[in-house]
Amino acid sequence: MTAHIHPRGDVAVLVPAAGSGVRLGPGAPKALRLLRGEPLLVHAVRRVAACPAVGVIVVAAPPGQVPTVQRLLEPVAPVTVVPGGTTRQRSVAAALEAVPDQFDIVLVHDAARALAPPALVAAVADAVRAGHDAVIPVLPVVDTIKEVSASAEVLGTVDRSVLRAVQTPQGFRRAVLAAAHAAAAADDASDDAGLVEKQGVRVRCVPGSDHALKITRPFDLAVAELLLDS
Repeated sequence: MTAHIHPRGDVAVLVPAAGSGVRLGPGAPKALRLLRGEPLLVHAVRRVAACPAVGVIVVAAPPGQVPTVQRLLEPVAPVTVVPGGTTRQRSVAAALEAVPDQFDIVLVHDAARALAPPALVAAVADAVRAGHDAVIPVLPVVDTIKEVSASAEVLGTVDRSVLRAVQTPQGFRRAVLAAAHAAAAADDASDDAGLVEKQGVRVRCVPGSDHALKITRPFDLAVAELLLDS
């Protein structure tokens, strides 16, 4: 069933989906790997489109597969598909250029976080709408963290109370994100908030979701299968 994106939605969501995802093993690009018979990208777009705040979705696809991805997503939700770049940063920048001018709130969401719930998308957008220039969803770090040398010797124990694991979608004022990517050039950043931080912009945290795990290994696919049933 096609999700009809809310015509009054004030949020644009960018989904960079051109990466190879080598940790999942050989085969299709990571965003097109199957989770219970459907590509991760389909799961991700379906959940993003279910958030009433979302007015447009732009997917950056592998350059040679733009028509394929467009056809794949047509039954899922209305989307714009553009060719991605050779790095994640270039893919995000290409998707951002395709966002209509009226959208001032822009979220960047990894297809690998295919099960991020619509409520998380809404929470991030709400925080940007409330006046924060940059917003990231986070979870507390539960494991003990050690600082380790190149020779595998422990240098010390890090205070995990001040650490957070970062997820997506990450939300930004459009001008803030555009400026960060313009300054980044070919920086292959895996975290858009990191690019914004380099510009001196404060980043706000909101609670993340256990369902927004990043699917990068076969083990993660198995966990995601269980989450689909929860």
